Amino acid sequence: MGGKIRVLIIDDSASVRQTLTSVLQSDPAIEVIGAAADPFIAAKRIQDEVPDVITLDVEMPRMDGITFLRKLMSQRPIPVVMCSSLTEEGTETLMQALEAGAVDVILKPKIGAADHLAEQGMRICEVVKSAAHARIGTRRSTVSARSSSASASGPAEKLTADVMLPPPSGKAMARTTEMVVCIGASTGGTEALRELLERLPANSPGIVIVQHMPEKFTAAFAKRLNTLCEVEVKEAQDGDPVLRGHVLIAPGDHHLLLERQGARYHVSVRQGPLVSRHRPSVDVLFRSAARSAGSNAMAVIMTGMGDDGARGMLEMKQAGAYTVAQDEATSIVFGMPKEAIARGGVDKILGLPLLASEILAEDRRR
Repeated sequence: MGGKIRVLIIDDSASVRQTLTSVLQSDPAIEVIGAAADPFIAAKRIQDEVPDVITLDVEMPRMDGITFLRKLMSQRPIPVVMCSSLTEEGTETLMQALEAGAVDVILKPKIGAADHLAEQGMRICEVVKSAAHARIGTRRSTVSARSSSASASGPAEKLTADVMLPPPSGKAMARTTEMVVCIGASTGGTEALRELLERLPANSPGIVIVQHMPEKFTAAFAKRLNTLCEVEVKEAQDGDPVLRGHVLIAPGDHHLLLERQGARYHVSVRQGPLVSRHRPSVDVLFRSAARSAGSNAMAVIMTGMGDDGARGMLEMKQAGAYTVAQDEATSIVFGMPKEAIARGGVDKILGLPLLASEILAEDRRR
């Protein structure tokens, strides 16, 4: 199949199966090898040919998606992307799916809304291609380099953070205020962030996070983390202050910027075009931190596909910030950290279990 990413769609809706098939096969790096109406049909299909990625509906007849996901992960781990309609009730279930081993989440496209479908379709393809490179247990992707390069070229213009705010200018800001930690993550980041934040005490420095995730799911994600961590975690709202012991997570489908007023920091939540094919974009957060915080900031880039955050991390380093990347061994996908390292924007490379202690050590050094 010429190195294409082979995808199996599992969804009880015939129209969704048809739409997802059309969206995915519009990308030259992807081939849909089947579409099943429920997990039992899918299980038989997998016996004949193992896909590189599965898209999985949550609510289905005979067996729900979460049960199938858990069985699959225990018997034959394959990267799974959960597919759900945008409902408040479904977000909690999808959090359980990510905890059970799903790589990422996508929204079912809204049939009939051409503009939305085009933009959502691009994200669906990017998420599936990212999932194909994910390490599930001991499994490493065998997808050829050709599919990876197809992902890099992409079907649409790739905008930079210039569309949201100008690059940093002038001398780097001196260390005059509280340290702010800016974190960027994508594929595999939900569980990696949980592990990092669970290790932080209640008096940790203020943290601002961009995790690539659809709208509304970020609220459920933040709520879940808040029940597990000593630090307080919430979905960011426009104007929220950045405070010690608090974590702000960018709302899905919105960019998050760090801004300074006197000696205090707050966040700005904004609409705008996709940057590095993402909204929220790590590059936008990191550039805003380079401009507003300079050497008062620390940047951490974690697991994820693509290069979002690589430019911004270099800008933060040039502005005097301390920059850290998650290492390959502990990353589900070593794309974003690898790109940041290649561009020269990383001061230190660490495994996931050491990131929290490094944040606290940097806080003590100031």
